[in-house]
Amino acid sequence: MSGPLLLSVESSCDETGIALVEGGRRIVSNVVASQVALHAPSGGIVPEVAARAHLRWIVPVLDEAWDGAGVGWRDVDGIAVTYGPGLAGSLLVGINFAKALAWVHDKPLIAVNHLEGHVYAGWLLDPGEDESSRQEPLFPMVALVVSGGHTFLAEMQDHLTYRLLGTTVDDAAGEAFDKVGRMLGLGYPGGPAIQAAAERAVRRDVRFPRAWMGDSYDWSFSGLKTAARRIVAAARADEGLPDDDPDARLSDEATAELAWGFQDSVVDVLATKTARAAREIGARSILLGGGVAANAALRQRMAAEADALGSPLIVPRPGLCTDNGAMIGAAGARRLLAGERAALDLDARPSLPLAKR
Repeated sequence: MSGPLLLSVESSCDETGIALVEGGRRIVSNVVASQVALHAPSGGIVPEVAARAHLRWIVPVLDEAWDGAGVGWRDVDGIAVTYGPGLAGSLLVGINFAKALAWVHDKPLIAVNHLEGHVYAGWLLDPGEDESSRQEPLFPMVALVVSGGHTFLAEMQDHLTYRLLGTTVDDAAGEAFDKVGRMLGLGYPGGPAIQAAAERAVRRDVRFPRAWMGDSYDWSFSGLKTAARRIVAAARADEGLPDDDPDARLSDEATAELAWGFQDSVVDVLATKTARAAREIGARSILLGGGVAANAALRQRMAAEADALGSPLIVPRPGLCTDNGAMIGAAGARRLLAGERAALDLDARPSLPLAKR
């Protein structure tokens, strides 16, 4: 595969990722140091702790990315780095590290929007994977990105062009998974735990509300969390569990049914609105990305909707749905080929948007 070889850095939240990506698609190496165990006791990400962990791990992650890659600095055509959105402290660790590397090795610096990275993760190829196994996009395309901090739907008429169709008006879907996971005593992160519990549900007749938000493509998950709190409290009362003892767990059966009901609500509104948008704009392909895109129920429902529309569904393998350096290299290659370069005074943009309506 021809094309630029980028070294890419991702540190927007709680995962330190560095990768080498060729031609915007082929992963040469991709190393991620996860902080899940570090933040599990607090049930969520502590920004100061996350930034310090990035400082501690970023050099070892770089060293591991080089191991066995079969390339050296002479082969690298540029350095891509996430500059937003994300946690300010975490972003600054990656940005300053990338700027230092670009200066020392005299390489172009490419600034990448983290959300764009989740979009471009859809076309990444693992080492040895055949190019025909993962087709490139057909435009126009609708892209749904769902993660712990972001939920949005965008139209793409071509590479690097976005029109925002909808976003969350309050909480992101991934955050709702984490909060409800804690309500059910499933721990952190909530997404994988809720999926595992939901797969054990038998009756699957618990229904949570859906916030359809009229005809818009926006989402709201704050009300769903409130409803979940009431439903979980009622289930605890039914089982005679005391309100003042959070360690008193619901039965496995009740937990499974509630997890399924909550997950079904989130999946339903995400998939239904995405399919409606695809029909409206005449999309030739549909993309699903972001950490929540690793959820099996969402992947299955989106595949069914795409099949009904006759449109291919583009979705990364689960390991590439969560934050990683390879996705930044994929988006960065497009930016590099478009002639974009970032100056060495690049700063963090914690609230950086992907697009406007």
